Amino acid sequence: MMKKQIISTALIFLFICVGNIEAQTCDPSGSIPGTTPPPGQCNQDYGADCCVEGESYITYSCSPPVSSNTPAVLTINSFQQGGDGGAPSRCDNQFHSDDEFVVALSTGWFSQSSRCNKFITINGNGNSVRAMVVDECDSQLGCDEEHAYQPPCRNNIVDASKAVWTALGVPESEQGELDITWSDAN
Repeated sequence: MMKKQIISTALIFLFICVGNIEAQTCDPSGSIPGTTPPPGQCNQDYGADCCVEGESYITYSCSPPVSSNTPAVLTINSFQQGGDGGAPSRCDNQFHSDDEFVVALSTGWFSQSSRCNKFITINGNGNSVRAMVVDECDSQLGCDEEHAYQPPCRNNIVDASKAVWTALGVPESEQGELDITWSDAN
């Protein structure tokens, strides 16, 4: 009888622990102070935000769990040299044309480069498109030269090239932010 009770207690404990893991959210990990970019150093193409002196920006070291239908916010980015993305892409140290189907993922989803050069499927606006992960949308750092003097990314961002937006059928006048879902492509 005692052995059965111990096993039952262990199973209940395991169920509670696993349930808590699945229910966990991605809370902020800290914040960084804003700095004023040097003149001409923050490219605001595609409506990019520039850091502001005296503002505090929330940082994240995680992103929400990935599923076969992960909710996210699609943002627009230029991965071209001189574009609002700033430095070359982290995965291949190259710039990419706005005509390529490429994305950057928030830090947690970028998963220490484990998704580099892999494809994801993006669903939005009634359409679907495959795009290659080439960069991290840094959720921990920002407001510096390396990050084009832009604030840290939120933890639920898929930052996509113009080609991705066009493939999803979003008119240019409406490109900026869009609620989407995404998954790792097979």
